[in-house]
Amino acid sequence: MAIGVGDSTPEAELNAMASLRGNALPIGVEERRQRLARARYLMREQGLPALWLDVSTSLTYFTGIRLNRSERLHGVILLADGDPIYVSPAFEVEKLRTMMSIDGPVAAWDEHEDPAALVVATLAERGIVGGPLALDEATPFATVDRLRRAGPRFELVSAGPVTTACRLRKSPAEIALMQTAMTITLAAQKAAARVLREGITTTEVQQFIVAAHQRLGAEGPPAFNSVLFGEATAYPHGVPYPQTLKPGDMVLVDVGAPVDGYVSDLTRTYVFGQPTARQRAVWELEKAAQIAAFAAARLGTRSAALDDAARSVIEAAGFGPGYATPGLPHRTGHGIGLDVHEAPYIVRGDDTPLAEGMTFSIEPMICIYGAFGVRLEDHVFMTADGPRWFTPPAASLNDPFGASSGAESPA
Repeated sequence: MAIGVGDSTPEAELNAMASLRGNALPIGVEERRQRLARARYLMREQGLPALWLDVSTSLTYFTGIRLNRSERLHGVILLADGDPIYVSPAFEVEKLRTMMSIDGPVAAWDEHEDPAALVVATLAERGIVGGPLALDEATPFATVDRLRRAGPRFELVSAGPVTTACRLRKSPAEIALMQTAMTITLAAQKAAARVLREGITTTEVQQFIVAAHQRLGAEGPPAFNSVLFGEATAYPHGVPYPQTLKPGDMVLVDVGAPVDGYVSDLTRTYVFGQPTARQRAVWELEKAAQIAAFAAARLGTRSAALDDAARSVIEAAGFGPGYATPGLPHRTGHGIGLDVHEAPYIVRGDDTPLAEGMTFSIEPMICIYGAFGVRLEDHVFMTADGPRWFTPPAASLNDPFGASSGAESPA
């Protein structure tokens, strides 16, 4: 059996698609209020009177507001007691008000003013004149430096113990959005395999994948869109040049797109045409490593244990050891949500105990530089009964999407 013999055209595939968005509902105001209540509880518990949210996914998580970062200070002050305070350039305030679903006062600054001084003055109005000030982990150094100079009596500390603690375990609403995103991307992956033909370029496949996600109901274009052929598949984050498909090439497609900000992330690897014995053996090893990591995912287990499980399978086959290549040169997985990469990290040294609501990838890639690579990436969410796949893992090298996908065709 062989994958991709040009049995469909991009136009035909797109015409056959319908939105898979379904009834996935955006995160509501009540859930955001619960998130803020949780953050305030943790702040009080940790002795943090105030927390700065910069233009980041944490700002979106707590307030629903999405902004593009610029040199102008824009964000939110969370108080351990009290409503959030929005900080905005004065000429952006009216636009900001149209985006606000969580009530709170707005502190505005004009172009000639120091916005960091405004933050410090706003805190002083609430009786906060020193001590710890928690900063969003995504806060740029320029902002950190401004705040340090404007408020020398503050001890600037990481907000991670609050923001990460809140975001680490997903709610049913978040998981439902991620399930929709993953379902859309799996359908786009299947369709991309059906349009492969000798001579097609990686750029053409990427363009098809963008159109497919839009047709299937993704919120926007893919957040990332990696298509690799042949030797280029050996490099985890690809190469900076397009490739042209020829028979016998390994094909690796790694793509994800958002639904209400929650991103998908799915990788499939297969062979265009007939696989060699070497390609098949490495693919089967990759599959075994992925399943070993899934089997290790149990409530209370350290995240690092999943990396150990996958790596032991790969090393037992003579690859590695450790991060050495040929073998697995990166971590086995990463958390996912509003960010493609977030806690927990499935890597040696991350002792986060797995808990209900956590979501993460399992993708122990095998890299053989100069030849090819194989990555199978699916994500799981932890339930009270253990791990569950968002998307079914690849069935086999000849059928990477399942027998009903239509991606399997005779040579």
